[in-house]
Amino acid sequence: MNKDATKILTRHPQNPLLHVKDFPGVAQIYNPSPVKFGDETILLVSVVEHAATKGYGRDVGQTRVARSKDGINFELSSENFIDTQSEEYPFPLYHHFIDNRITKIDDTYYIITPVMVKGFDSPVGMLGKTKDFITYERIEIITAPKNRGASLFPEKINGKYYKLDRPGGGDGSGGDIWISASLDLIHWGEFKPVIAAGYRFWNVGKIGPTPPIKTDKGWLDITHGVFSPAGGTYYYVGAILLDLEEPWKVIGKTNSYILAPQEEYEKHGNCDNTVFPCGAIADYEIDQIRLYYGSCDNFICLATGCLSELVQACIDGI
Repeated sequence: MNKDATKILTRHPQNPLLHVKDFPGVAQIYNPSPVKFGDETILLVSVVEHAATKGYGRDVGQTRVARSKDGINFELSSENFIDTQSEEYPFPLYHHFIDNRITKIDDTYYIITPVMVKGFDSPVGMLGKTKDFITYERIEIITAPKNRGASLFPEKINGKYYKLDRPGGGDGSGGDIWISASLDLIHWGEFKPVIAAGYRFWNVGKIGPTPPIKTDKGWLDITHGVFSPAGGTYYYVGAILLDLEEPWKVIGKTNSYILAPQEEYEKHGNCDNTVFPCGAIADYEIDQIRLYYGSCDNFICLATGCLSELVQACIDGI
């Protein structure tokens, strides 16, 4: 069996699709969260402006909506999409609205945003929702600190909502993937470990989840992995496969990465040697996966590949 999954994805020839230099006043642009919305492809894009509007120094980020009819040419809004919508304590402390994970459940798009909390241990996961990507409604904080990258499953499993969690974040303490369950999307429990960082060299430092994609063989989850050799830190992309009925059980994983920082636009920028996903789109009718990813905190890019081939690579890798 071929356990090398590095050839499944092909970078789009128009990469990078979005470039920080095309947006005056923007210092960084990165880490999109993708979803289908009618005949559009929507990306929630992380943006950092040169002007620090809240006075929180370097740790200021916003989320903006990018829209496309063809999934390639995007128009990025100049308006910020996500905020806390409240002046009541503790919401004025929340900032740095980046690295969202979108999950469509029924007719609603739920968004988990890992927000920083000024003066406190963070990030925490803030749940919000939208039906049109014009208006945003904050719901509640649904994780304890630190938790970066919490991602909802797109449907209930045996009567419960599930989300993948990534405890830890940003301080060199490492990070593994866990799972939790809820009856109402707000109160969470039944925490179980799913997969630890370090099963291969490219995720020895951290591993983190994105919203799972349902396939007939299991829940496909695109992951990021972190490796920090002597030459610096590198971010990679991989995948795992979870059991459909018991999603805490790993039934497949790619031993190799599926994307590595190899192109010039993936090796040099505000954060060198970085390819980072916050989700992917399954085009089931053509057996394709579309992986939109940030590179070097400067660019938004796209890679595509065969969905069933990626699933099989996970199975072969176990």
